[in-house]
Amino acid sequence: MGFGEAVKLFFTRYVDFKGRSRRAEYWWPVLMNVLVMVVLGGGGFILAGGIEAMEYGEPAVPGIILWGILGLYFLAIIIPTYALFARRLHDINLTAWLILAFIVASLIPIVSLLASIGQIVVGCIPGTKGANKYGDDPKNPGLDVADTFD
Repeated sequence: MGFGEAVKLFFTRYVDFKGRSRRAEYWWPVLMNVLVMVVLGGGGFILAGGIEAMEYGEPAVPGIILWGILGLYFLAIIIPTYALFARRLHDINLTAWLILAFIVASLIPIVSLLASIGQIVVGCIPGTKGANKYGDDPKNPGLDVADTFD
């Protein structure tokens, strides 16, 4: 799965919390979102006038506009990001309710670092081979090996 297909699926399956998603379907949108945030956030900082404008004056309007666009983009990707993470958890045969644990952990200062590392680990673990209790294997749809941690 390539970048374009993964990003298209990210926005196509906007509120789809069911089923499974492969690692490529997870990591390409993560990369896209990081790049968009760096470009909009960094561009906004540069256009706002940098550190001097923040400390001694008012930021310039173009920078504020870019930050506003970044805020709107962030709001637009919250739901599909959680949906994608839920499908990624399903791919490794875990319940999507674990997202609540990640959210709560991210609110605790030091534990939030562990939650971030946990999200990276979840993104790196290969999915279960064959069908599991959340659906068919997206990588090999015809494989009928059942792997349910009952």
